[in-house]
Amino acid sequence: MEIKQESFGEIQGQEISSFTLKNDNGIEITAINYGCIITKILVPDMNGNLENIVLGHNSLAEYVEDPYFIGAVAGRVGGRIAGGSFELDGERYTLAQNNGKNHLHGGIRGFNKAVWDAEIIEDGVRFTYLSRDDEEGYPGNLQVKITYTLDEQNQLKIQYEAETDKKTIMTLTNHSYFNLSGDLKRDILQHNLQLKSNHYLELDDDFIPTGRLIDVKDTPFDFTESRPIAAGAQSSHPQNVLVGNGYDHPFVLNSHHDREIILHDPESGRTMTVETDEPAVVVYSGNSLDSSAEFHGTKGEKYLGVCLETQGFPDAIHHPEFPSIVLKPSEKYSSTTIYQFGMRGE
Repeated sequence: MEIKQESFGEIQGQEISSFTLKNDNGIEITAINYGCIITKILVPDMNGNLENIVLGHNSLAEYVEDPYFIGAVAGRVGGRIAGGSFELDGERYTLAQNNGKNHLHGGIRGFNKAVWDAEIIEDGVRFTYLSRDDEEGYPGNLQVKITYTLDEQNQLKIQYEAETDKKTIMTLTNHSYFNLSGDLKRDILQHNLQLKSNHYLELDDDFIPTGRLIDVKDTPFDFTESRPIAAGAQSSHPQNVLVGNGYDHPFVLNSHHDREIILHDPESGRTMTVETDEPAVVVYSGNSLDSSAEFHGTKGEKYLGVCLETQGFPDAIHHPEFPSIVLKPSEKYSSTTIYQFGMRGE
């Protein structure tokens, strides 16, 4: 295992570094301590060609201006919070409203725009950050620790940990856009996705869960057997049309750390298996990507990448029937998601 640290620029007098993890199989993961952003993942195709499989930028300035949460950790709460506010123990908290009247992915200056402390550890890098009381409107001083490690089984493990001194809400996720074609040669519509999920959450006009769990059977949301992501892009189902012809939906996972999410690109042969202890994965098919941005020199376009955001249910604070995302001072937040890279049949 090799770990290399390099300068990636400076923001407001703070040094930003990139950390590249490389295993003996040649797989490389690069992340920076701005937003804990994963900037590159180099993985071989069926012919052994090492290519990048995530959207990213070439400069720090592009990440600072990026509106898509490319590669970053979203928090304190991944997803939307209706009305940009919530109540906890009878007290009302008003959050940054950065998605119409709603709150999205932690706010205007969420974890994706924070400069994190970083240290190299065995097989990886650990990022730490103190989110202070009232940051973006959230209560409590929250100490967060996020660890990225890479092993010789080609597994990228992301471990999220946090503690608070006041009751708060949180669910973290990584917002990488994956494209297994390699170096963005094609969009992701012909990628095949398989999910161990029998239900998805219905969305309202603001893309916020209504509270209804919908059976996936006989719908474009049925990924219990592997099928192309194009199923949603080409669908006339009102929920697919609503989000811009595709997916931006939370799927309820039936099992955990059990190969519950599998993404496969038939042309390159690459496969990514995702395992998590989170209750849901938000599948976002890149419906809002467009040519206003470039990613490593490639013009943006709709469906150029797919996000698989393992997390708690979006807007859970307004739905008592959803798994709780409340964190108390007496508790420790801990969550792990593992991405394993390989070929079909491995």
